[in-house]
Amino acid sequence: MTQSNGSKHVTLEDIAKKTGYSINTVSHALRNKDDIARETREKIQRVAAEMGYMRNQIASSLRSGRTHVLAVILGGMSNPFYGIMADSIQDAAQSAGYSVMIMCSRDNAELERVLVEEAISRRVDGILLIPNSRSGPTIERLRQSGMPFVLMSRYLNAGEADSVICDEAEGAYLATRHLIESGRRRLGYIASRRVVFSSERRLSGFLRACDEAGIAPADREIYESSRNIMANRQLEAWYAELVEKLAQLRNAGFDGLFVFCDVEAWHMLDAMQKSGRFANDDFGIVSFDNIEGALSFPIPLCSVSYDFNLMAMKGVELLRHRIHHNDLPYETAVIPVSLVCRGSCHRKG
Repeated sequence: MTQSNGSKHVTLEDIAKKTGYSINTVSHALRNKDDIARETREKIQRVAAEMGYMRNQIASSLRSGRTHVLAVILGGMSNPFYGIMADSIQDAAQSAGYSVMIMCSRDNAELERVLVEEAISRRVDGILLIPNSRSGPTIERLRQSGMPFVLMSRYLNAGEADSVICDEAEGAYLATRHLIESGRRRLGYIASRRVVFSSERRLSGFLRACDEAGIAPADREIYESSRNIMANRQLEAWYAELVEKLAQLRNAGFDGLFVFCDVEAWHMLDAMQKSGRFANDDFGIVSFDNIEGALSFPIPLCSVSYDFNLMAMKGVELLRHRIHHNDLPYETAVIPVSLVCRGSCHRKG
């Protein structure tokens, strides 16, 4: 194991000569092994740092068969949900002794499969994947390859792999209850597109809250656009379509909206403001993800919150178990949710 310092390579032998310890002792000290006294480890590590030594990770990987690198495959960093998730996973991975390689699939199934092949070829120890609705072949490829992996935030089919999710149905139920408790009695569910796993769960929570509160079917509206607002070329068309739908809902007396996620809610509020056709309190609004809990944003939203850091920690923990025990039964970890009120519900009375 060496490190280039100008034209000189610092080796374990160099450090051994400098400190007077054996190469084996130096090697164990630099790997922080407990069989070396703490004072000796600290002395060797200090001298190694002064000499400009850095561990040769490639050589270490060849010996151990592990790269200590995890691949994280997610949609795209322009979406703050993915950005926060990536930050949380990196922190959790580093605490567990891993580096991470972030790869963006743009929620494109073909690109996702290319990235999985690249991650496998780079001999990462495992993969954390946020799947999309067409990730079935990717998941099957991962299973066939023997590459340890964990599905994050979503899954396609229950029990098909290790996964970490939040309690989406309960979160949507809490969001809808919050609207009802704020005095809203005619409610809409708004989404720009269907998202695998999440759409079904969030819609079921919305409907459960409506049923429990006695909200009649005529007083509920479900609007799911076929457009992907994260694709910029579709955003303007979605704005126009959405403004017309919201105007219809308002004119029919609808006064509460549960929006699929914070990003879509912010876009919706932007569309409403730009149209000039709506008052600030025409609708009480609640959404999902509590992005504002991690990023400062000038438009406050009542939102369903869950712990991104806990989700990342559980994902890395499950992946570590899978790396070392690939015959374990699949496990699903469910992260609890809560409701954060910031006033966008516009509580009546």
